[in-house]
Amino acid sequence: MALLDVFLSPKKSTANIAKERLQIIVAERRRYDSEPSYLPELRRDLLNVISKYIKVDPSTMSLQFEQKSDDITVLELNVTLPDDEIEYKP
Repeated sequence: MALLDVFLSPKKSTANIAKERLQIIVAERRRYDSEPSYLPELRRDLLNVISKYIKVDPSTMSLQFEQKSDDITVLELNVTLPDDEIEYKP
């Protein structure tokens, strides 16, 4: 029955679609507003340190800051390493 619901469901109005998109944009904006101001500089410094040892593409690195509660903050760093043999730079 769920398959029929997909084809027979009424179309969403453009106003509803626009409202949903705006909610996503506002949520994304709030996420970036809550990040500390030093985060871009920290990302740049971490990339410089990692680049001393491994050749990585800067676009494959992500740094996320998340406030879990009043006393718990999580800083998550993800770096995609190259598939080929890692070049170690002494």
